[in-house]
Amino acid sequence: MFVENFSFLNVTRYITFRAGMALLTSLLLSWLLAPWFIGKLERSQIGQVVREVGPHSHQVKNGTPTMGGGLILLSILVPSLLWMDLTSPFLWAQVYIISGFGLLGFFDDFLKIRRNNAKGVSSKAKLMSQILICLVMLIGFHSIWGDQLSPVISEASEARSMFSLLFLPFFKGIALPLGIFAFPFALLVIVGSSNAVNLTDGLDGLAIGPVMIAAAALALLAYVTGHVEIARYLNYHHVPGSGELSIFALTIVGAGLGFLWYNTYPAQVFMGDVGSLPLGAALGTLAVLTKHEVLWAFIGGIFVMETLSVMTQVISYRLTGKRIFKMAPLHHHFELKGWPEPKVIVRFWIIAIILAMVGLLSLKIR
Repeated sequence: MFVENFSFLNVTRYITFRAGMALLTSLLLSWLLAPWFIGKLERSQIGQVVREVGPHSHQVKNGTPTMGGGLILLSILVPSLLWMDLTSPFLWAQVYIISGFGLLGFFDDFLKIRRNNAKGVSSKAKLMSQILICLVMLIGFHSIWGDQLSPVISEASEARSMFSLLFLPFFKGIALPLGIFAFPFALLVIVGSSNAVNLTDGLDGLAIGPVMIAAAALALLAYVTGHVEIARYLNYHHVPGSGELSIFALTIVGAGLGFLWYNTYPAQVFMGDVGSLPLGAALGTLAVLTKHEVLWAFIGGIFVMETLSVMTQVISYRLTGKRIFKMAPLHHHFELKGWPEPKVIVRFWIIAIILAMVGLLSLKIR
């Protein structure tokens, strides 16, 4: 209504304009509110509880304000609701995911602080909660939007639902039908992403850097898949309405930049599980809803590496009694090899940038 009455508001019809404004809004919110938010955490004595089994040098971080992820989520939600299309199911799927995982992370952090140890929600309860949250979102989203995503004609000339297809990057028109495995696969991607970012969040600014890099790459991919003409020109798959997710992805970038100002080494605040769990889930959901699940393994390669280091460490120790790494996740291994913390962080950021660039090559190499 306002756009029709005021011609200068026509610019808000464009996703590119709204994405830029969402990025700026989220940046200003997180950056300007952070001093007040950190002060509230300090006055409430909400401090980090460092694991005793971690590197000894990390004991100095004990008591640093944590749960700063609450500010990140606020700085994502407000601009998303302000600049995205409120009728878009893509918006509400992401709002639900980061709210649900954010509450789970908050409860996990709360228990750690209350008990004054690094054990919060049990692994089993956390995993079951994550699966339940994702399942509700996937069922709800596809009951509302599923008809818009079907049918899609693959090169096999068989009409299939977009959700049941797994698109392979770097290959033109190749999509594997998942069938009954579509939902379990989506759950694996989202829950796995959530826990992978959580594992990576072990050094000052280590997690938020790759999160922003991955979100920026996914923002571009979401815009391409949501734009029918660009998708057709690049021989890319088209997901109707998914362009709105580019706005959401850039709110993650903006909120992350503002937070990093205070989270960079030496950190004044940590995001905690209230930040890492929903951020990872949001990135995984971006990949699932835009059908970039395989490409997400490249773009989020840092998170994959961190997760695999933990898995291989556990398997090796149980089978042979020997450890592959000095300590897992992987960033601790390099710390114990003598790398200063800032060196580990920046080098992981560099790797994240390279992996994101490789992922974006899929736009042209097909």
